[in-house]
Amino acid sequence: MALQSMTGFARREGTSGRCRWAWELRSVNGKGLDVRLRLPVGLERLETEIRKLFSERFSRGNLQASLSISTDESRVEAVVNQDALATVLALRGQLAGVIDPSPLRLDTLLAIRGIVEFKEAEDSEEAIAARDADIMSGLDGALSDLVDMRGQEGHALGQILLGHVAVIETLTATVERDPSRSPQEIATKLAAQLAMLLDGTSGSLDRDRLHAEAALIATKADLREEIDRLKAHVTAARDLLAKGGPVGRKLDFLAQEFNRESNTICSKSNAAAVTAAGIELKVVIDQFREQVQNLE
Repeated sequence: MALQSMTGFARREGTSGRCRWAWELRSVNGKGLDVRLRLPVGLERLETEIRKLFSERFSRGNLQASLSISTDESRVEAVVNQDALATVLALRGQLAGVIDPSPLRLDTLLAIRGIVEFKEAEDSEEAIAARDADIMSGLDGALSDLVDMRGQEGHALGQILLGHVAVIETLTATVERDPSRSPQEIATKLAAQLAMLLDGTSGSLDRDRLHAEAALIATKADLREEIDRLKAHVTAARDLLAKGGPVGRKLDFLAQEFNRESNTICSKSNAAAVTAAGIELKVVIDQFREQVQNLE
């Protein structure tokens, strides 16, 4: 599976009968999947199906979907209030000997409030069903466009992250090769420090105890475990990036582990070069984690 960014935009529009519709989809970072819909009044019935389509395509991200509908042409129909008309005709019959007996004219009936109402004609059930199908088909296309855009950005992010992993690997090798972390170098430095300490004392210090403490310090200063864990994390990160799919959370966890090891290296360091490499590691790891936040 390809890597997916969590940011993207898509738009699809079309017509169905006398209606024109348009979908706009926006996606940004999110810890989970949060879909927010803006639907025209009367189309709330489509919400369940719409949310199902989103959940089938995405696992993370804050997504906004907006649907707008406009009518290209208005169709007006006249509706006769039969009860009101019957009342008027009955009244005319009652007043037959009082008012003009000529037939009622259409303009006279239209002038009487409530007899005839004009309103926009409603579409048939078949036309509404066809419109809904066209709208959902348009959403499916917009979702495909959004997936493609998130995939393109995901590929670009993957290349950036692989670059960060390569730098982490290089800096780890720099720490591993540094002469200061060899047992001989550590022993030499401790021996020199012990000699200075013992020469400045009157013999009251326990030499055996000092040597035992020096051995303990040398053990704590060893970075073998941290280096091995960094190498393992580098391999795991590359495997996840190659696997693709929704791996953002796992890579975020690895970023935390990278950071933990770099902190330990800096705290254990007994040489300026190792400390410098540890600081560079922290900078690159922060950049790595920042980019990981954009992955699904």
